Amino acid sequence: MPSPAYLRTLLLPLCLLLPAAHAADAHWSYEGDQGPAHWGDLGNAMCNSGKAQSPIDVDTHKLVPQKVAPADLRISYGRSPLKAVNNGHTIQGNPSGSDGLNYKGDDYRLLQFHFHTPSEHLFNHHHYPLEMHLVNQDKDGHLLVLGVMIKRGKENAELAKLWSALPRNKDGEAQLDAAIAPDLGQLLPSKGHHLFYSGSLTTPPCSEGVQWILFEQPIEMSSAQIERFRQIFPDNHRPAQPLDGRELDED
Repeated sequence: MPSPAYLRTLLLPLCLLLPAAHAADAHWSYEGDQGPAHWGDLGNAMCNSGKAQSPIDVDTHKLVPQKVAPADLRISYGRSPLKAVNNGHTIQGNPSGSDGLNYKGDDYRLLQFHFHTPSEHLFNHHHYPLEMHLVNQDKDGHLLVLGVMIKRGKENAELAKLWSALPRNKDGEAQLDAAIAPDLGQLLPSKGHHLFYSGSLTTPPCSEGVQWILFEQPIEMSSAQIERFRQIFPDNHRPAQPLDGRELDED
């Protein structure tokens, strides 16, 4: 039986879920002497010493095709009431429904989703303007994160109501009922391949053992929507980390 301390370490470091959990150690940010290059010196050793860190630069010429079957991933997202929170690092949506997914026979529950600008993952050295992470957890505490790239294009209708309510100040909140909350199932790309690799949290403490699934097909948001987010968080991305021999699979 895992100890309570171990479970706390596993469940809470989604500092995007509970950012205050690490306040006693040291504050971190995305710039200056508390930025990504210094996270390992702020009590988060894994950020420097880890060998399976995220994000990564995806080289689409080095993918291993068909290592994962499309049927291995079944996503069951929909529309539910949610609370949008400005936690000082990003805007995070906390849904109150029963959204989740099944990956290789294991059920995961959606805990939260949040955004980074520019995208944390690169594709052939290319950043997208935004990236959305949907953080899921199974009954044993294992984490699986879906990564969705966001490009400039037409206004995203599913995110429009959430975007109009983005809390600008740290610790600000906005409540959205189910009628105006985004339908996350409709939001995700409806076609295209997925990429699979083992990585880490992209924020301190950079814990490893996270299953990443990236959508190759991006979704769209308007320039106005992208700039609205950047007015609150001009840059909240961690630079790409070495792949260090890890395999990157494609379905």
